[in-house]
Amino acid sequence: MQTARQAPAEQNVRGGEPQVRDATRLLREFLEVSESFERSLGVELQVNKTDLEAMEHLLMSGPLGPSELARRLGISTASTTTAIDRLVALGHVTREPNPNDRRGVLVVPQEASRARAMARLLPMIMGVDAELDNFDSAEQEAITRYLRRVVDLYREHAGEDPRSR
Repeated sequence: MQTARQAPAEQNVRGGEPQVRDATRLLREFLEVSESFERSLGVELQVNKTDLEAMEHLLMSGPLGPSELARRLGISTASTTTAIDRLVALGHVTREPNPNDRRGVLVVPQEASRARAMARLLPMIMGVDAELDNFDSAEQEAITRYLRRVVDLYREHAGEDPRSR
C-alpha cells in the first residue's frame, strides 16, 4: 500500500489540480496574502515592489552601498540607482558619504520611514508570533520543523543551497 508521500505525483492530481493537504493549501494562501500585505504596504509608502524590497533590505541591514543593494535585489546598478533616486525623492532614504570609502556612498534609511513601515509590520509580526502561544512546546517544535523544511524546499527549488543560511 502506498502512502500519499510515496504515491507518484500523477496519482495525486485530479482535473489538472494537485490534490494536497490543507496545510499545503494554507501555505499557498499565506504566500498570496503575504504578497497582498506587501502591496498594501507599498501603496501606503508610495513605492513600487522593487523600491519596497530595497527598503526592506535597508531596514533589516542598515545602510548599504548601492552595489551591495543591487546585488541583494538582483538588478543592475543602473536600475538600483533609479530606485534609490525614487526613494530619495520620497524622503525614505538619503545618500551619505561612506566613512570607510571616501569615494563611496551609503544609502541610509530615514527614521520617519522606518517608523512608518514598522508601525505596519510590527503588529502583524507580533500577532503571528503570539499565535504560537496557542500550542504547547512539542507542537511548536513540530511547527518549526515543518516550516524549516518548507523553507529549505523553497530554497532548493529557487536554486539556493538550503544550508546556506
